Amino acid sequence: MSLGTRKTKTEGSGNVLRRRRTILAWGFALPFVVVFCVFMLIPLLSSMAMSFTDITSKDLRTPFNVNFVGLDQYIALFHDRRFLHALGVTGIFVLVGLPITMVIALAFAVALNKGSKHLNAFFRAVFYAPVVASVVAVSVVWRYILQKDGLLNSLLAVFGIAGPDWLHDTRYALPALMAMTIWRNMGTLMIIFLAGLQAIPEELKEAAAIDGASRWQILRKVVLPISWPTISVLFVFFFVWTWNEYMIPMAFLMSDDVQTIPLALATLQGQRTMEATTLASASLLSIIPTIIFFIIFQRKLSQGITAGAVK
Repeated sequence: MSLGTRKTKTEGSGNVLRRRRTILAWGFALPFVVVFCVFMLIPLLSSMAMSFTDITSKDLRTPFNVNFVGLDQYIALFHDRRFLHALGVTGIFVLVGLPITMVIALAFAVALNKGSKHLNAFFRAVFYAPVVASVVAVSVVWRYILQKDGLLNSLLAVFGIAGPDWLHDTRYALPALMAMTIWRNMGTLMIIFLAGLQAIPEELKEAAAIDGASRWQILRKVVLPISWPTISVLFVFFFVWTWNEYMIPMAFLMSDDVQTIPLALATLQGQRTMEATTLASASLLSIIPTIIFFIIFQRKLSQGITAGAVK
């Protein structure tokens, strides 16, 4: 048998093996692909198609007997004050609240990483308790604290300060919502940050200390660069989750003038003050920022997950 014939047979068997592995991989992935297409992709594409027509509930039996309206629904949205206001509220809620949450969680994780093991276990349980608590129960407690004659204003009155109406005043409702969300979500981020910090070899920090690095320099030059994959993954996941958060604003907010996009869309649908096709257009527009953000940070996300798996 010649060398060329042997090489051809080897390449052929290798191709067959790769083909079998590909078929096996798709076989394992098929249940997820089916569920994703049926419950995610098809409804999303259907909503996209509906947003370019004047379809109504009466047209469900004859969905193809509708008129094509182009971008009229989207143009109407950008002239809708309620949608634009909800978009701005959601942007501030996410782009301001999430970085603050991550900074506070990282600071507590660094502090706990240097403390006593027994105290660490206690504080981890304390900080994580709001995460496992019911959203409604947490919202009721915070509303009791922040209402006009609530605990916070009563405490301020002791010092002669007249507290505002935290829940109904549009100037304070969003900061109050952000404060509660930061308090509730900080525990999850802190636990994950703490796990990442504990995975950093002590030899690296000791070597930096021997070279004369201060604690701040060790944190900035050693700890943060190594923890960057973890930070990137958490930022992407929590950005998407916070942008689509519905339960916390629904249970906490008392002012109709301060609503996030998911809450505003649910309210408009319940009041029937917006057409179904316009709501479909608004839903699509509301997820565009998360899609763009995910595409931009996709490489960072992949690197973070790969680095976490390697650790």
